[in-house]
Amino acid sequence: MPLLFSYGTLRDPAVQRATFGRTLPARDDRIVGYRIDMLEITDAEVVALSGQSHHPVLVPGTPADTVEGSVFDLTDDELLRADEYEVDDYRRVEVPLASGGAAWVYVAG
Repeated sequence: MPLLFSYGTLRDPAVQRATFGRTLPARDDRIVGYRIDMLEITDAEVVALSGQSHHPVLVPGTPADTVEGSVFDLTDDELLRADEYEVDDYRRVEVPLASGGAAWVYVAG
């Protein structure tokens, strides 16, 4: 099963239910070498779903930068649904987790 690290709106239970049809069990983790910036969202459907016109976005940082978030176990189909939810300003990359292993995460595109 793919792992997805989330630091933003995909942690919201309402967004999860609308995107995946369920609330996702999560475990806390963090990634190193990135920092959070804010991105203006222009997709009206995403803004309506999240209730926010600006979403956090990961950008490369220094080795001292860390981002706290949640890790979700997804099915392959749910990972594709997450791709559909995220606007084109994001791209999905695999990053190492502080706890070990790796997970997909959305970063600035």
